[in-house]
Amino acid sequence: MAEKTGEFHTNSTLLDFDNTEIAFKGKTDAELKASYRLFKLMSNSTLAKIGPSITQSALKIGLPVSALIKRTLFKQFCGGETIEECETTIEALAKAYVGTILDYSVEGALNSNAYTHTAEEVVRTITRAKDDPRVPFAVFKPSGVARFKLLEKVSLGKILDNAEQVEWFKVKGRVNHICKTAYDMDVPLMIDADESWIQPAVDNLALEMMRMYNRDKAIVYNTYQLYREGMLSSLQSHYYRSQSEGFIMGAKLVRGAYMDKERARAARLNYPSPIQENKDTTDKAYNDALEFCLENINDLAIVAGTHNEASCMILTELMKKQQLPEDHPHIYFAQLLGMSDNLSFNLSYFGYNVVKYVPYGPVKQVLPYLFRRAEENTAIAGHMGRELSLLAAERKRRGI
Repeated sequence: MAEKTGEFHTNSTLLDFDNTEIAFKGKTDAELKASYRLFKLMSNSTLAKIGPSITQSALKIGLPVSALIKRTLFKQFCGGETIEECETTIEALAKAYVGTILDYSVEGALNSNAYTHTAEEVVRTITRAKDDPRVPFAVFKPSGVARFKLLEKVSLGKILDNAEQVEWFKVKGRVNHICKTAYDMDVPLMIDADESWIQPAVDNLALEMMRMYNRDKAIVYNTYQLYREGMLSSLQSHYYRSQSEGFIMGAKLVRGAYMDKERARAARLNYPSPIQENKDTTDKAYNDALEFCLENINDLAIVAGTHNEASCMILTELMKKQQLPEDHPHIYFAQLLGMSDNLSFNLSYFGYNVVKYVPYGPVKQVLPYLFRRAEENTAIAGHMGRELSLLAAERKRRGI
């Protein structure tokens, strides 16, 4: 991020995630009211469930719903339809010392041309981030550049036929092209996680890229979903491997985004669910992972991707315990654009490194992402109420 000057504080003992004045300073009264109305609407679980199917039907018969979506869900959670359209969001976040991660959020690619296009778009985000401290990371999702069933077959260790071997060779070429570009341009790059049954292939790709490009610093980051059983052990195993093989490990820590899908598949195929037993065990695994990473922070760089207030506070306390500066280069907090602004902006206000995922892409093609945001907000117990209460508190403070 740019040098922090002006309204910026180093006394992080005053950090308070209830401070709505800091959290929503960048919103006008009209924007604040619009966000409140949107989250109020999304809090209706029935509407959140039937909304996607209604919208898809409306699009099929030609009803003009894209404009409505662009003014509501898209405006709240996305930066624009192109990289260039994200500039306003990049600058607005930078004014509050929050970095941007440009996230090309088009989903559902089903052929090699689409995978190649996605890979080139990711390269464009890396090129855009080069030498701009306002955009400190890039990101891509492996299933956006590779066929899902191929990743599944590789993950199962099955023998690939000749055509699949050629296809896998091309996948590895795309991933290497993205990672080498990040290395050449000195832009840290996160590889997002996917469903558990294709994650082994993703993990192996990520480790291979780290061996090549993380010799001197963390360029490539793998993602660890701590709501999965055994993920803390996997994180630790990868770290010890990095130590024995001589590379710096990059790790993004998240809870996870596929809980219902994972449990349903496990039940359907009659195998043990890979998901932690309950929220408490997930929280413990996540916080234990934070502690492990902080204990090894000289040889490991982390991005704590979390909307959990307790975990954010625990990380700040671990940093204080080890007398680490708030802006330690190996430690970043990350949240999604349009969510948990009380975390992002209060952390950045007190000097911590913070980034926001800023999704972009054509409105119709990012609809799956937007619908998932709506579903996640209604599914996370208490989160919707928390967002609404914070927005209501700031409206009350402003008297609007």
